[in-house]
Amino acid sequence: MAVLTHPVRPAPVVPPGARRPALRHIGPNWYATVMGTAIVATAGAALPPAPPGLRPLWVAVWALSAVALAAVLSVRAGHWLHHRDQARAHLLDPAVAPFHGCPPMALLAVGAATLAVGRDVLGEGAALAVAAVLFGAGTLLGLVVAVGIPYLMVVRHRPAPSDASPVWLLPLVAPMVSAAVGPSLVPYLPAGQGRAALLYGCYALFGLSLLATLAMLPLVLARLVTYGPLPLALTPALFLVLGPLGQSTTAVGRLADVAPSAVGAPYAGALSAFAVVYGVPVTGFALLWLALAAALVVRAVRRGMRFTMTWWAFTFPVGTCVTGAAGLARHTGLSAFSWLAVALFALLVTAWAVAAWCTVRGLLGGALPGAPRTPAPEPAHAV
Repeated sequence: MAVLTHPVRPAPVVPPGARRPALRHIGPNWYATVMGTAIVATAGAALPPAPPGLRPLWVAVWALSAVALAAVLSVRAGHWLHHRDQARAHLLDPAVAPFHGCPPMALLAVGAATLAVGRDVLGEGAALAVAAVLFGAGTLLGLVVAVGIPYLMVVRHRPAPSDASPVWLLPLVAPMVSAAVGPSLVPYLPAGQGRAALLYGCYALFGLSLLATLAMLPLVLARLVTYGPLPLALTPALFLVLGPLGQSTTAVGRLADVAPSAVGAPYAGALSAFAVVYGVPVTGFALLWLALAAALVVRAVRRGMRFTMTWWAFTFPVGTCVTGAAGLARHTGLSAFSWLAVALFALLVTAWAVAAWCTVRGLLGGALPGAPRTPAPEPAHAV
Protein backbone atom coordinates (compact mmCIF):
# COMPACT_ATOMS: atom_id res chain seq x y z
CA MET A 1 0.00 0.00 0.00
CA ALA A 2 1.46 3.29 -1.06
CA VAL A 3 1.95 5.86 1.61
CA LEU A 4 1.39 9.40 0.51
CA THR A 5 3.90 11.80 1.91
CA HIS A 6 3.79 15.54 1.82
CA PRO A 7 6.86 17.72 1.93
CA VAL A 8 7.32 19.34 5.30
CA ARG A 9 7.51 23.07 4.90
CA PRO A 10 9.91 24.83 7.24
CA ALA A 11 8.41 27.36 9.59
CA PRO A 12 8.72 30.88 8.26
CA VAL A 13 11.61 32.83 9.69
CA VAL A 14 10.40 35.92 11.47
CA PRO A 15 12.88 38.79 11.22
CA PRO A 16 13.89 40.05 14.67
CA GLY A 17 12.56 43.50 13.82
CA ALA A 18 9.08 42.08 13.16
CA ARG A 19 8.70 40.54 16.62
CA ARG A 20 6.77 42.44 19.27
CA PRO A 21 6.02 45.39 16.93
CA ALA A 22 4.40 47.33 19.78
CA LEU A 23 7.82 47.65 21.42
CA ARG A 24 9.61 49.03 18.38
CA HIS A 25 9.02 52.69 19.14
CA ILE A 26 9.38 52.57 22.93
CA GLY A 27 12.27 54.97 23.28
CA PRO A 28 14.33 56.06 26.30
CA ASN A 29 12.05 59.10 26.68
CA TRP A 30 9.48 56.83 28.37
CA TYR A 31 11.61 56.89 31.52
CA ALA A 32 10.43 60.48 31.92
CA THR A 33 7.10 59.09 33.16
CA VAL A 34 8.97 57.40 36.01
CA MET A 35 10.98 60.51 36.86
CA GLY A 36 7.93 62.75 36.79
CA THR A 37 5.98 60.43 39.08
CA ALA A 38 8.73 59.76 41.62
CA ILE A 39 9.51 63.46 42.06
CA VAL A 40 5.91 64.11 43.17
CA ALA A 41 6.44 61.82 46.16
CA THR A 42 9.88 63.23 46.99
CA ALA A 43 8.80 66.84 46.62
CA GLY A 44 5.63 66.28 48.64
CA ALA A 45 7.64 64.81 51.51
CA ALA A 46 10.11 67.73 51.35
CA LEU A 47 7.55 70.55 51.63
CA PRO A 48 8.59 72.82 54.53
CA PRO A 49 5.09 73.05 56.03
CA ALA A 50 4.39 69.30 55.95
CA PRO A 51 0.69 68.96 55.01
CA PRO A 52 -1.00 66.81 57.68
CA GLY A 53 -2.44 63.49 56.60
CA LEU A 54 -0.95 63.52 53.09
CA ARG A 55 2.03 61.22 53.65
CA PRO A 56 0.04 58.09 52.66
CA LEU A 57 -0.63 59.84 49.36
CA TRP A 58 3.09 60.34 48.77
CA VAL A 59 3.63 56.66 49.60
CA ALA A 60 1.02 55.70 47.00
CA VAL A 61 2.70 57.89 44.38
CA TRP A 62 6.07 56.31 45.22
CA ALA A 63 4.54 52.85 44.75
CA LEU A 64 3.16 53.96 41.39
CA SER A 65 6.59 55.20 40.34
CA ALA A 66 8.17 51.88 41.35
CA VAL A 67 5.61 49.97 39.28
CA ALA A 68 6.19 52.35 36.37
CA LEU A 69 9.96 51.81 36.62
CA ALA A 70 9.53 48.03 36.52
CA ALA A 71 7.19 48.32 33.53
CA VAL A 72 9.46 50.62 31.54
CA LEU A 73 12.53 48.53 32.34
CA SER A 74 10.67 45.46 31.04
CA VAL A 75 9.46 47.00 27.79
CA ARG A 76 12.84 48.61 27.14
CA ALA A 77 14.50 45.23 27.67
CA GLY A 78 12.07 43.80 25.11
CA HIS A 79 12.91 46.68 22.79
CA TRP A 80 16.63 45.87 22.94
CA LEU A 81 15.95 42.13 22.61
CA HIS A 82 13.63 42.27 19.59
CA HIS A 83 14.55 45.56 17.95
CA ARG A 84 18.28 45.98 18.28
CA ASP A 85 18.43 47.78 14.96
CA GLN A 86 16.02 50.43 16.21
CA ALA A 87 17.82 50.67 19.55
CA ARG A 88 21.10 51.34 17.76
CA ALA A 89 19.34 53.80 15.48
CA HIS A 90 18.12 55.68 18.55
CA LEU A 91 21.70 56.07 19.75
CA LEU A 92 22.74 57.44 16.37
CA ASP A 93 19.73 59.73 16.03
CA PRO A 94 20.69 63.21 17.34
CA ALA A 95 17.05 63.90 18.24
CA VAL A 96 16.63 60.74 20.35
CA ALA A 97 20.10 60.01 21.76
CA PRO A 98 20.04 62.71 24.49
CA PHE A 99 16.97 61.01 26.02
CA HIS A 100 19.30 58.24 27.17
CA GLY A 101 19.93 60.56 30.10
CA CYS A 102 16.47 59.64 31.39
CA PRO A 103 17.13 56.00 32.47
CA PRO A 104 19.75 56.83 35.13
CA MET A 105 17.63 59.70 36.42
CA ALA A 106 14.62 57.40 36.67
CA LEU A 107 16.63 54.93 38.78
CA LEU A 108 17.88 57.73 41.01
CA ALA A 109 14.46 59.37 41.36
CA VAL A 110 12.79 56.14 42.49
CA GLY A 111 15.69 55.45 44.85
CA ALA A 112 15.31 58.87 46.44
CA ALA A 113 11.55 58.43 46.84
CA THR A 114 12.08 54.96 48.33
CA LEU A 115 14.24 56.31 51.13
CA ALA A 116 12.05 59.40 51.61
CA VAL A 117 8.63 57.72 51.86
CA GLY A 118 8.92 54.11 50.71
CA ARG A 119 10.44 53.11 54.03
CA ASP A 120 6.97 53.48 55.54
CA VAL A 121 6.07 50.30 53.64
CA LEU A 122 9.37 48.47 53.20
CA GLY A 123 10.98 49.31 56.52
CA GLU A 124 14.14 51.36 56.84
CA GLY A 125 16.54 48.48 56.20
CA ALA A 126 14.94 47.32 52.96
CA ALA A 127 14.36 50.88 51.77
CA LEU A 128 18.03 51.70 52.39
CA ALA A 129 19.13 48.63 50.42
CA VAL A 130 16.88 49.51 47.47
CA ALA A 131 17.97 53.15 47.53
CA ALA A 132 21.66 52.21 47.68
CA VAL A 133 21.37 49.80 44.74
CA LEU A 134 19.44 52.29 42.63
CA PHE A 135 21.88 55.07 43.56
CA GLY A 136 24.87 52.98 42.55
CA ALA A 137 23.32 51.81 39.28
CA GLY A 138 21.96 55.26 38.43
CA THR A 139 25.25 57.01 39.18
CA LEU A 140 27.32 54.57 37.13
CA LEU A 141 24.92 54.70 34.20
CA GLY A 142 24.68 58.48 34.50
CA LEU A 143 28.45 58.86 34.21
CA VAL A 144 28.51 56.59 31.14
CA VAL A 145 25.75 58.63 29.52
CA ALA A 146 27.33 61.98 30.48
CA VAL A 147 30.43 60.97 28.52
CA GLY A 148 28.95 58.72 25.84
CA ILE A 149 26.22 60.95 24.44
CA PRO A 150 28.43 64.06 24.05
CA TYR A 151 31.01 61.77 22.42
CA LEU A 152 28.41 60.63 19.89
CA MET A 153 27.37 64.23 19.32
CA VAL A 154 30.97 65.11 18.47
CA VAL A 155 31.93 62.16 16.28
CA ARG A 156 28.62 60.98 14.77
CA HIS A 157 25.73 63.41 15.18
CA ARG A 158 27.57 66.64 14.30
CA PRO A 159 24.50 68.85 14.89
CA ALA A 160 24.18 72.33 13.46
CA PRO A 161 23.74 75.40 15.73
CA SER A 162 20.08 75.54 14.69
CA ASP A 163 19.61 72.03 16.14
CA ALA A 164 20.47 73.09 19.69
CA SER A 165 17.75 72.01 22.09
CA PRO A 166 17.16 71.86 25.85
CA VAL A 167 17.05 68.08 25.35
CA TRP A 168 20.84 68.25 25.05
CA LEU A 169 20.96 68.91 28.78
CA LEU A 170 19.45 65.54 29.72
CA PRO A 171 22.67 63.46 29.66
CA LEU A 172 24.47 66.15 31.65
CA VAL A 173 21.90 66.42 34.46
CA ALA A 174 22.08 62.77 35.56
CA PRO A 175 25.25 63.26 37.69
CA MET A 176 23.56 66.26 39.34
CA VAL A 177 20.66 64.02 40.36
CA SER A 178 23.22 61.69 41.94
CA ALA A 179 24.71 64.66 43.79
CA ALA A 180 21.25 65.47 45.18
CA VAL A 181 20.35 61.88 46.11
CA GLY A 182 23.70 60.81 47.57
CA PRO A 183 23.51 62.97 50.73
CA SER A 184 20.56 60.93 52.02
CA LEU A 185 22.90 57.92 52.20
CA VAL A 186 25.74 59.70 54.02
CA PRO A 187 24.34 59.23 57.58
CA TYR A 188 24.14 55.47 57.04
CA LEU A 189 27.89 55.14 56.40
CA PRO A 190 30.46 54.74 59.19
CA ALA A 191 31.78 58.06 60.45
CA GLY A 192 35.13 59.03 59.00
CA GLN A 193 36.47 58.17 55.58
CA GLY A 194 33.26 56.62 54.25
CA ARG A 195 31.04 59.62 54.91
CA ALA A 196 33.64 62.13 53.75
CA ALA A 197 34.30 60.19 50.55
CA LEU A 198 30.62 60.08 49.61
CA LEU A 199 30.15 63.75 50.50
CA TYR A 200 33.10 64.94 48.42
CA GLY A 201 32.17 62.50 45.66
CA CYS A 202 28.74 64.12 45.44
CA TYR A 203 30.38 67.54 45.23
CA ALA A 204 32.51 66.22 42.36
CA LEU A 205 29.35 65.04 40.59
CA PHE A 206 27.82 68.45 41.28
CA GLY A 207 30.78 70.22 39.66
CA LEU A 208 30.89 67.82 36.72
CA SER A 209 27.26 68.42 35.86
CA LEU A 210 27.25 72.14 36.64
CA LEU A 211 30.22 73.02 34.45
CA ALA A 212 28.95 70.86 31.58
CA THR A 213 25.54 72.54 31.85
CA LEU A 214 27.12 76.01 31.87
CA ALA A 215 28.92 75.09 28.64
CA MET A 216 25.75 73.79 26.97
CA LEU A 217 23.11 76.26 28.16
CA PRO A 218 24.41 79.25 26.15
CA LEU A 219 24.00 77.19 22.97
CA VAL A 220 20.34 76.62 23.81
CA LEU A 221 19.68 80.28 24.56
CA ALA A 222 21.57 81.39 21.45
CA ARG A 223 19.48 79.03 19.33
CA LEU A 224 16.25 80.58 20.67
CA VAL A 225 17.43 84.14 20.12
CA THR A 226 18.91 83.47 16.69
CA TYR A 227 16.45 81.02 15.15
CA GLY A 228 13.25 81.77 17.03
CA PRO A 229 10.90 79.54 19.05
CA LEU A 230 11.18 75.77 19.06
CA PRO A 231 8.72 73.71 16.99
CA LEU A 232 5.36 73.37 18.72
CA ALA A 233 5.79 69.73 19.75
CA LEU A 234 9.19 70.46 21.26
CA THR A 235 8.22 73.63 23.14
CA PRO A 236 7.59 71.87 26.52
CA ALA A 237 11.25 70.83 26.46
CA LEU A 238 12.10 74.39 27.48
CA PHE A 239 11.16 73.35 31.02
CA LEU A 240 14.12 70.94 30.99
CA VAL A 241 16.41 73.90 31.68
CA LEU A 242 14.86 74.08 35.15
CA GLY A 243 16.25 70.61 35.89
CA PRO A 244 19.92 71.47 36.44
CA LEU A 245 18.95 74.73 38.16
CA GLY A 246 16.58 73.20 40.70
CA GLN A 247 18.57 70.00 41.12
CA SER A 248 21.83 71.84 41.79
CA THR A 249 20.12 74.02 44.41
CA THR A 250 18.70 70.86 45.97
CA ALA A 251 22.11 69.19 45.91
CA VAL A 252 24.00 71.95 47.71
CA GLY A 253 21.24 72.21 50.32
CA ARG A 254 21.19 68.50 51.09
CA LEU A 255 24.97 68.27 51.09
CA ALA A 256 25.11 71.13 53.58
CA ASP A 257 22.58 69.28 55.77
CA VAL A 258 24.87 66.27 56.19
CA ALA A 259 28.25 68.02 56.05
CA PRO A 260 28.59 68.41 59.85
CA SER A 261 28.48 64.63 60.32
CA ALA A 262 30.96 64.01 57.51
CA VAL A 263 33.65 66.71 57.56
CA GLY A 264 32.99 68.96 60.56
CA ALA A 265 34.41 72.47 61.00
CA PRO A 266 35.47 74.63 59.25
CA TYR A 267 34.18 73.10 56.01
CA ALA A 268 30.70 72.30 57.28
CA GLY A 269 30.01 75.97 57.98
CA ALA A 270 31.43 77.04 54.63
CA LEU A 271 29.32 74.47 52.80
CA SER A 272 26.19 75.67 54.62
CA ALA A 273 26.91 79.23 53.54
CA PHE A 274 27.59 78.05 49.99
CA ALA A 275 24.14 76.43 49.87
CA VAL A 276 22.56 79.86 50.35
CA VAL A 277 25.05 81.93 48.35
CA TYR A 278 24.68 79.58 45.39
CA GLY A 279 21.03 78.58 45.75
CA VAL A 280 19.38 82.00 45.98
CA PRO A 281 20.77 83.47 42.72
CA VAL A 282 20.21 80.23 40.83
CA THR A 283 16.61 80.09 42.06
CA GLY A 284 16.16 83.64 40.81
CA PHE A 285 17.35 82.62 37.34
CA ALA A 286 15.13 79.53 37.49
CA LEU A 287 12.09 81.73 38.09
CA LEU A 288 13.11 83.94 35.16
CA TRP A 289 13.40 80.90 32.91
CA LEU A 290 10.12 79.51 34.21
CA ALA A 291 8.35 82.72 33.18
CA LEU A 292 9.99 82.71 29.73
CA ALA A 293 9.25 79.02 29.14
CA ALA A 294 5.65 79.41 30.32
CA ALA A 295 5.12 82.34 27.94
CA LEU A 296 6.44 80.31 25.00
CA VAL A 297 4.27 77.35 25.98
CA VAL A 298 1.18 79.58 26.06
CA ARG A 299 2.16 80.83 22.62
CA ALA A 300 2.51 77.25 21.38
CA VAL A 301 -0.88 76.25 22.82
CA ARG A 302 -2.54 79.15 21.05
CA ARG A 303 -0.99 77.88 17.82
CA GLY A 304 -2.33 74.36 18.26
CA MET A 305 0.25 72.47 20.31
CA ARG A 306 -0.99 68.90 20.92
CA PHE A 307 -0.04 66.40 23.58
CA THR A 308 3.20 64.52 23.06
CA MET A 309 5.52 62.76 25.49
CA THR A 310 7.49 66.01 25.77
CA TRP A 311 4.74 67.19 28.15
CA TRP A 312 6.48 65.15 30.85
CA ALA A 313 9.12 67.90 30.80
CA PHE A 314 6.62 69.90 32.87
CA THR A 315 7.05 67.51 35.82
CA PHE A 316 10.54 66.46 36.96
CA PRO A 317 12.29 69.81 36.36
CA VAL A 318 9.59 71.67 38.30
CA GLY A 319 9.86 69.09 41.07
CA THR A 320 13.58 69.79 41.45
CA CYS A 321 12.72 73.47 41.93
CA VAL A 322 10.30 72.45 44.69
CA THR A 323 13.00 70.56 46.58
CA GLY A 324 15.48 73.36 45.92
CA ALA A 325 13.13 75.99 47.35
CA ALA A 326 12.41 73.73 50.33
CA GLY A 327 16.14 73.48 51.00
CA LEU A 328 16.52 77.25 50.89
CA ALA A 329 13.62 77.56 53.34
CA ARG A 330 15.51 75.29 55.76
CA HIS A 331 18.80 77.14 55.46
CA THR A 332 17.51 80.72 55.42
CA GLY A 333 14.45 80.42 57.64
CA LEU A 334 12.53 82.62 55.19
CA SER A 335 8.85 81.76 54.84
CA ALA A 336 8.97 83.21 51.31
CA PHE A 337 10.87 80.15 50.15
CA SER A 338 8.36 77.88 51.89
CA TRP A 339 5.50 79.52 50.01
CA LEU A 340 7.50 79.33 46.78
CA ALA A 341 7.93 75.59 47.32
CA VAL A 342 4.20 75.18 47.90
CA ALA A 343 3.31 77.19 44.78
CA LEU A 344 5.73 75.22 42.62
CA PHE A 345 4.42 71.97 44.09
CA ALA A 346 0.88 72.94 43.06
CA LEU A 347 2.20 73.52 39.54
CA LEU A 348 3.99 70.14 39.66
CA VAL A 349 0.89 68.21 40.72
CA THR A 350 -1.23 69.89 38.05
CA ALA A 351 1.34 69.17 35.34
CA TRP A 352 1.73 65.56 36.48
CA ALA A 353 -2.03 64.97 36.50
CA VAL A 354 -2.42 66.35 32.97
CA ALA A 355 0.58 64.47 31.57
CA ALA A 356 -0.42 61.21 33.27
CA TRP A 357 -4.04 61.45 32.11
CA CYS A 358 -3.07 62.20 28.51
CA THR A 359 -0.50 59.37 28.53
CA VAL A 360 -2.98 56.80 29.85
CA ARG A 361 -5.61 57.96 27.37
CA GLY A 362 -3.08 57.72 24.55
CA LEU A 363 -2.08 54.19 25.57
CA LEU A 364 -5.66 52.98 25.87
CA GLY A 365 -6.69 54.69 22.64
CA GLY A 366 -3.75 53.39 20.63
CA ALA A 367 -2.20 56.78 19.94
CA LEU A 368 0.80 55.81 22.08
CA PRO A 369 3.31 54.45 21.51
CA GLY A 370 3.82 55.56 17.96
CA ALA A 371 6.62 56.28 15.60
CA PRO A 372 8.35 59.53 16.55
CA ARG A 373 7.78 62.36 14.16
CA THR A 374 10.15 65.12 13.25
CA PRO A 375 8.48 68.36 14.30
CA ALA A 376 7.84 70.75 11.47
CA PRO A 377 9.44 74.19 11.73
CA GLU A 378 7.20 77.19 12.19
CA PRO A 379 6.97 79.99 9.65
CA ALA A 380 9.64 82.61 10.19
CA HIS A 381 7.06 85.39 10.47
CA ALA A 382 5.16 83.78 13.41
CA VAL A 383 5.22 86.00 16.52
